[in-house]
Amino acid sequence: MKIAVTDNEKIIVKNVEDIKLDGRKGAIVKVIGCGLCGSDIVKFVHKISKDGTVLGHEIVAEIVDINSGTSFKKGDVIVTSHHIPCGECVYCRHGNVSMCEHFKSTNIRPGGFSEFVYLSEEHLQNVAHLKPENLTCEEASFYEPLGCIVRAVKRADLIKGDKALVVGLGSIGILTAQALKAYGYDVLGCDLLAERIELTKSFGIDACDVRELPDEYKADGIFMTSGADKAISTALKYVRNGGKIIVFSSTPSDLSAYPNNEIYYRELTVMGSYSPSPADLRASLSLLKEGKVKVNGISTEYKLGDIRKAFDDTMSNKIMKAYIKL
Repeated sequence: MKIAVTDNEKIIVKNVEDIKLDGRKGAIVKVIGCGLCGSDIVKFVHKISKDGTVLGHEIVAEIVDINSGTSFKKGDVIVTSHHIPCGECVYCRHGNVSMCEHFKSTNIRPGGFSEFVYLSEEHLQNVAHLKPENLTCEEASFYEPLGCIVRAVKRADLIKGDKALVVGLGSIGILTAQALKAYGYDVLGCDLLAERIELTKSFGIDACDVRELPDEYKADGIFMTSGADKAISTALKYVRNGGKIIVFSSTPSDLSAYPNNEIYYRELTVMGSYSPSPADLRASLSLLKEGKVKVNGISTEYKLGDIRKAFDDTMSNKIMKAYIKL
């Protein structure tokens, strides 16, 4: 089977032996397509993953072999996530599922940028679902990233009708804005790139150039989906006193970027949000299936053999998001 692996400063495609169940519980799936996540790019650029790693986790796939107590069968086209919380540890009991040790240790094998993938029985039981018939495979590949967004929206715990400002209108920002609107918030998105602002508007979301935001504008919740350092100062400027900043991105500088006194005197809440629970993923699939979050026009398709170009084009902002078709 073909896999794409990290190799020093490159991503290379090579052939390896097909994986098999060999008596294990779970399923072997043939990957139809896999979205390229920003975390994949971070792991590659900053060499977080060791050489030989198969990245990718936003998969849509067809079951080709299965040994499971679930109702899934050969030929089913499914979506799945890669991590599963234990549901019992201190992190899970407090809603911090992505800090769960079991969550961190579970994964799809070898990774999404692979012709075939092994899913454990635990994956099938908790985070795998049949692809809705009204969604294309490319649209369904947004299941996992939208699940992350659902969790961020829930963690913010805003009141219906509250103002929410999304800072950064990449693929995550546009999905976040739509999810916020679906949950009943007054949403505004901002970015520097005109084409992203216009795409956001095409989904029925108010959006503007961040430089055009009036100084007096204040939001109850700021969703920081941009990875630029300046997004931090933008968030601080436009959050109301007593408001919340939800950090849903990493930035180039890992500094003490949030002044202590601003947080203290203004009674700000600053929180991070990372990965979803199984319940968040179920909500994500419903939003996609019901058309409350639309993803058409957000991703660009690449073949597995062109995966390095997909990385390069994403990093240079030539495209918003890549979908790797196997």
